[in-house]
Amino acid sequence: MFMKYFSAISVLLVFTAASFTSAYSQQNNFAPSSLPGKGIAQYDFFYAGEAKTQNMYIVRKGQIVWEYKDTVTKGEISDAVLMTNGNILFADQYGITLINKDKKKLWHYEVPQGREVHTAQPIGKDHIVFVENGDTGRVHVVNIKTGKTEKEFAIPVGNTKGVHGQFRHARLTLKGTLLVAHMDMGKVSEYDINGNQLSSYTVPGVWGVEPLANGNMLTCGKGTVREMNAKGDTVWMYSMKDNPDYKIGSSQIAIRRPNGNTVINDWFNQWSGKVDNSNQPLQFIEVTPEKKVVWALSSWIEPTNLGPATIIQFLDDKRISENVFFGNIK
Repeated sequence: MFMKYFSAISVLLVFTAASFTSAYSQQNNFAPSSLPGKGIAQYDFFYAGEAKTQNMYIVRKGQIVWEYKDTVTKGEISDAVLMTNGNILFADQYGITLINKDKKKLWHYEVPQGREVHTAQPIGKDHIVFVENGDTGRVHVVNIKTGKTEKEFAIPVGNTKGVHGQFRHARLTLKGTLLVAHMDMGKVSEYDINGNQLSSYTVPGVWGVEPLANGNMLTCGKGTVREMNAKGDTVWMYSMKDNPDYKIGSSQIAIRRPNGNTVINDWFNQWSGKVDNSNQPLQFIEVTPEKKVVWALSSWIEPTNLGPATIIQFLDDKRISENVFFGNIK
């Protein structure tokens, strides 16, 4: 009788422990077992991310059709742009490089010692604008045909010693001004070609900023995406807590799709550990204006292992990547 009673208790304890473990595991999954959308086959896109190696990919119909892998050069890719002629411009912390589709280096800028660069944008085919981190921030516009710096001005930093955390993304607006994400100062500032600050908005922990066609801007950082108008009012916001089934640990950038949806990255830190293939983190999610997740990307298995996510550029987007201007520079 005692043995039967003991066995029953043992079975109950095992069942309870298994149920608790299962529930705990489910609570800590990065995403539901069945993700919305078609995964890597949902869109054709260009992809890059901050990682221990410098990897970039072009994906078409769910397959990697072009890849760039540099396991030797020091630095992480924080920004990259696929141009309409097939060239790729990327900033890797210690330099900026322009390559063609055959991976031939067309132009390179090496950052001076003690400084870093995490963002760069082409202006037409001949110019590049970028922001340097350092004892002071510096905005440069360089003519890559002549090698001449055509414009340079200083912008403030919050921490002169914490160079790495000063700036991430900067983007040109439709009116030819530059939005800069001052990450260490918790603000986005707008500058004209002469370095005059035209506006400034408080955005705690801002990592990425994107100007929108309606004149607003989309910011990302500290687990929150905000669409802000010219007055600095938040007109739309998405918190990573809005969909608790989709756990985003480090959101850096947000991109507004032509259909009004917003795509948000989740950066996985390779310096903190390896991906658990039984519970793979997300790389991107797409949410509607109503905050419904309609697509989620998690592609960590060969032959389509994309690695950590920072940049995604959709190939069906008709907006020309280099069709921008900065003041009188086009």
